Amino acid sequence: MNKTSQLRVNGQRLWDSIMAIGEIGPGQHGGSCRLALTDEDREGRDLFIQWCEQIGCSIRVDDMGNIFARRDGRNNELAPIVAGSHLDTQPHGGKFDGIYGVLAALEAIRTLHENDVTTEAPLEVVVWTNEEGSRFAPAMIASGVYAGLFEKDYAWARSDSDGNTLGDELKRIGYMGDLVCGDNPIGALLEAHIEQGPILEADQHQIGVVVGGQGQRWYDVIIKGQDSHAGSTPMPGRRDALVASAEIISMVQTLALEFSPYAVGTVGEMSVMPNSRNTIPGEVFFSVDIRNPDEDTLAEMALRFRSQVDSIVAKHAVGSVVDEIWEKPPVKFDRDCIAAVADATVALGYSHQEMVSGAGHDACQVCLVAPTSMIFVPCAGGLSHNEQESAEAEDLEAGCNVLLHAMLKLAG
Repeated sequence: MNKTSQLRVNGQRLWDSIMAIGEIGPGQHGGSCRLALTDEDREGRDLFIQWCEQIGCSIRVDDMGNIFARRDGRNNELAPIVAGSHLDTQPHGGKFDGIYGVLAALEAIRTLHENDVTTEAPLEVVVWTNEEGSRFAPAMIASGVYAGLFEKDYAWARSDSDGNTLGDELKRIGYMGDLVCGDNPIGALLEAHIEQGPILEADQHQIGVVVGGQGQRWYDVIIKGQDSHAGSTPMPGRRDALVASAEIISMVQTLALEFSPYAVGTVGEMSVMPNSRNTIPGEVFFSVDIRNPDEDTLAEMALRFRSQVDSIVAKHAVGSVVDEIWEKPPVKFDRDCIAAVADATVALGYSHQEMVSGAGHDACQVCLVAPTSMIFVPCAGGLSHNEQESAEAEDLEAGCNVLLHAMLKLAG
């Protein structure tokens, strides 16, 4: 029997590593807060690199801050087989979103290192910068630069709410590397992740073999009315930006339900001006996120959304600016990478199902320029982007074993 077929990862070491990273930027309710390119993000990156160097990996950082920890193969002329995800979190993030994918890849490399197994192609663990997009919008911007979806100057110029730019913050924390983003080839990319949805748990499957990802459209919306006194301005004739916004937000919910079961719509960010108790709101900003796995359906949702915004603002005699800041078409992953994941799952005896990712991931960007697939494991209640996000150690270990053997198959 092949020696490598018996390899299994150390589930306790994987869990301990996840918990160690989770203590960097601890949240108030058991989760983590490591916004991209903050001091906490730097500390998490530094620890990851330290662990990689302990097992002999070489480190390269590109000029978008993406980290590539390399384990040489027998033929280093071959493009590496890469696995990983991201270390940044949401403001009220959990301990597993993204972090699991990075540390599962590291655990796979650790397992090969301690068993003295060398692959034909080199292996790399990747950490992508600013996957969440919660500090610098849009999300997945560094993997997007790698895939040619964003210009680097555009990405560097993205700013947070305090006016700090992504490029300046890369320099400040010491992670603007010399490698030109996109110049390093990827032979194949695998990304392990918690599902961030309830399907695997409900169907009692340990592994999701991910075959593609939903399309997404992000909008910044500004509704412009007129500030006015809350007590002396009669209801007829008011130009209340918040009332119009509330109707649009309700419309987003209704629109997604009309295109069920796969469509989703979310308003997750909002600000009201002047934000005074006794002043009618004159201007409201909010974000809109709509998603669907079918490209034509997503396009129809986008048309309906804009049309209904126009109708609502006309009804309320307010103005509007609707800026589509990001579009991500639905994606299909590579057949060979999907097969490597599925074959490993079957060989290891884990229950599984094929599925489409409802969330966006770096793999959904990189798949445009390299063969790609993903591995999902369940998370409790499908809850994510929340400090109460949780996953079972047994499921995390199972997904990591699948990742290890899929990497071995692809790397030779």
